Amino acid sequence: MIRRKQTCRNPYFRQNESLYQSNSVFFITLIWIYARNRTPTCSAGLSGLKTMRKILFLLLTPFLMYGQGYTSYFTGNQSDKMASPAGGVCLMGGATEDDNAMRWFLQRAGGGDVLVLRASGADGYNEYMYSTLGVSLNSVETIVCSSAAASNSPYVLQKIRQAEAIWFAGGDQWKYISYWQNTAVDSLVNQAVKERNIVIGGTSAGMAIQGGYRFSAGNGTVTSAAALANPFDSKVTVDSSLFLENRFLSDVITDTHFDNPDRRGRLAVFLARIFNDYGTEARAIACDEYTAVCIDTSGTARVFGGAPLYDDHAWFIQINCEISEPAPESCTPGQPLTWNQSGKALKVFRITGDPSGTGTFNLNDWKTGTAGSWYDWGANQGVLSSVPGSTPECIVFTEEAGDTGTFSLYPNPAGDYLTIRSNKDDNGEINVTFSDLHGRISSSIRLTSEETQVDTGFLEPGIYILGITAGKRRIHTKIIIHQ
Repeated sequence: MIRRKQTCRNPYFRQNESLYQSNSVFFITLIWIYARNRTPTCSAGLSGLKTMRKILFLLLTPFLMYGQGYTSYFTGNQSDKMASPAGGVCLMGGATEDDNAMRWFLQRAGGGDVLVLRASGADGYNEYMYSTLGVSLNSVETIVCSSAAASNSPYVLQKIRQAEAIWFAGGDQWKYISYWQNTAVDSLVNQAVKERNIVIGGTSAGMAIQGGYRFSAGNGTVTSAAALANPFDSKVTVDSSLFLENRFLSDVITDTHFDNPDRRGRLAVFLARIFNDYGTEARAIACDEYTAVCIDTSGTARVFGGAPLYDDHAWFIQINCEISEPAPESCTPGQPLTWNQSGKALKVFRITGDPSGTGTFNLNDWKTGTAGSWYDWGANQGVLSSVPGSTPECIVFTEEAGDTGTFSLYPNPAGDYLTIRSNKDDNGEINVTFSDLHGRISSSIRLTSEETQVDTGFLEPGIYILGITAGKRRIHTKIIIHQ
C-alpha cells in the first residue's frame, strides 16, 4: 500500500522567513530607540523601563544567536541532568518519522538531554520528542546551524558535551559535511559515543551521514538512471574521509528514501565506486521512507515500519563473498556500469518493517536475519536486475582484534611486528591486507604457514583495518599500530 505524503518535522524555512525576520528586527529597533530615549519620572516609570528592557533582551536573543551562526529552541528543564545512556544508532529513511523507532531512540537517552542538530527548519522536534511520544526526558533542544561558524560556538559545543542523545534532522547532507566535518562538532560527537555511550541517529540527510562512506551530494543529487549510465557522473560523489564514527557502520554507506524514487541502481553504483576507488568491499544499509533501522550496541539491527498495512522495507547489501574475484566487470568513466557476475554481484537481505521491530539482521556476520528474504543483484550495461537469492555460503566477520575464533592476532596494539596464527586448517591460500580507515590498502601479503610474523614497522602509527581472506571466509578487524 502506498502512503500519501504527510507533514513531517523536517521543513525548510518558509519563503517569507526573511521578511518576517526583517520586520521583527525593525519592530525591535523601534522599541530599543523608545526605551533609550524615554526619561523615567518616577520609580514606577523606572520599573517599567527595566521590564521593557528585559523583554527586549529576550526578543533579541534569537537574532543574536542567528548572527553567531545558529538559532536555539529549548524545551524542558534548563538544568543539565547526568544520565546513563544505552548507546546505539537509529537510521530513518525520511518522510514522517516512525514513532516506535523514535521511542527506541529516546528511551536509550536514559531520561537525559536530547540535542537535535540541523541546518534548516525550526523546532518541529521539540514537543514531538519531549511530550508526544510518552518518553520521559530532561530536555530537548534544537540548534539550527545557519553557517559553519556554529562549529566554533562554545554554546553549541557545550550542548554536545551535555547530550545523552543526538539526532540529525533531514535537510541537506552536503551542508552537514561542509559545516561539521573535521571540526570540534564531529570530534565531540565521536568522543561522546565512545566515552559516554550516547545514542545517535538521523533521518534522510541525517541518516546519509552516519556511515564510514557517504554520498555527499556535493554536486546535487543523482538518479539511479544517471548513475548506472555513467558511474563517474559528476554527481556521483562518494566521500570516504572521517566524519561520524559508528562501530558497526565503519565500512557502510547508507541511502534513504529508497522507494521514492527507486534508488537501488545508484546504491549499487556507490558500492562499485568504493570498490574501484578505494579497493574496499563496502556494505550498504538503505531504508524506504517511513522505515527505520535501530542498531543496538551488540550489533543487532531491528527494522521498524508500518507492515502489514504498508510495504516498508530496509535493505542490507553486500558484495557477494562467494565470488573469488568480485570486482565490477566494467566501471569506467562515460560507460554504463556492468557489475553482473552472472546476476549475483551483490547479496541483498530485505526486511519488512513492522511496529514491533520484529525483523532483525546481525551486523557482526552480515548473514543472520529474520523476517526477511535474500535477493541477488547484478548490473549489465547500466540495467539493474534483481532475483530471489539465498543466504551467502561464506563467513564474513567484523570483530574487535584478538581471537576471532578462526585466527589469532597478537599483540594489539602492535609495534614492529604482528603475529597472525591460523586456528584451523585452511585449504588454499590466505591473503592479508592492511587498510587505513579511508579504505586505502597500505600493504598486502600472503600467509604461507600456520603462524606468521608480519612486519608492521613500516606502517605509520594509527588504526588500521586488517582483512583476511581464506577461501570463503573473510574477516575484517581493527588493529592499532604504535611507535
